[in-house]
Amino acid sequence: MKIIDGKLISSQICEELKKEIEELKSKNITPCLKIIQVGDNQASNVYVRNKVRLSETVGVNTTVDKFPETISQEELINEIKKLNADKSVNGILVQLPIPKHISEKEVIEAIDEDKDVDCFSLTNVGKLWTARKSEIYLKPCTPFGVIELIKRSGVNISGKNAVIVGRSNIVGKPLAALLLLEDATVTVCHSRTANLKEVCKQADILVAAVGKAKMINHEYVKNGAIVIDVGINRDENNKLCGDVDFEDVKEIASMITPVPGGVGPMTITILLRNLIAVTKLQNK
Repeated sequence: MKIIDGKLISSQICEELKKEIEELKSKNITPCLKIIQVGDNQASNVYVRNKVRLSETVGVNTTVDKFPETISQEELINEIKKLNADKSVNGILVQLPIPKHISEKEVIEAIDEDKDVDCFSLTNVGKLWTARKSEIYLKPCTPFGVIELIKRSGVNISGKNAVIVGRSNIVGKPLAALLLLEDATVTVCHSRTANLKEVCKQADILVAAVGKAKMINHEYVKNGAIVIDVGINRDENNKLCGDVDFEDVKEIASMITPVPGGVGPMTITILLRNLIAVTKLQNK
């Protein structure tokens, strides 16, 4: 059994990104990311700090525009439109969640598709499902992080049976599209899937993204499967854990990601990769 080290792979990608950023800076181009945060959600504060910290490490200029929770939807969208028009800003993201009186969908759609580094807009999601692999320069952060973890662990995804447990718009669905682009045979499972254990046992690559602590145990995993755990939960002792019962599965899987230290570190790294991609596109 091999543990897939997300921290190590993330650091390797960051070193590659640093070289790309140095090349851009030699042309007087510094990638600039603008994060919009509404309110003072404590979890969001942590995520934003982590994004700023990693940006500084690789040489990206990341700044945060914080707005009060009372800001109206119209005011927020107007702020996004200003950033769309600002040529010094290459990438824009709105830190979720946002207050309930503001439509998440409307706000995401207000971001210019070529500055949408989260790859959440309908246009970029549509490209993911319809474009050729070579034509897609923006990829959703956590799902593409999963792909990178698998490929950089020496696995050829082509021809593999991949099963995803979870059909969210942020992980399950876009990951299915990315796995198809890698020529996997993909099954997406959810709360209404019949015979879930049997379906999962067919997987060469099993991805858990369901949001239930330690739901996936040895009964779901075939011998030698690659198990990727996207979940972040708290167990009965309030300890951080994933959707996979790591101790119960680790001796069955050929490769497995831990929580923490697996998929998590990859998300911000891929965000910065997207930022560099759009910066290059905008400076052609």
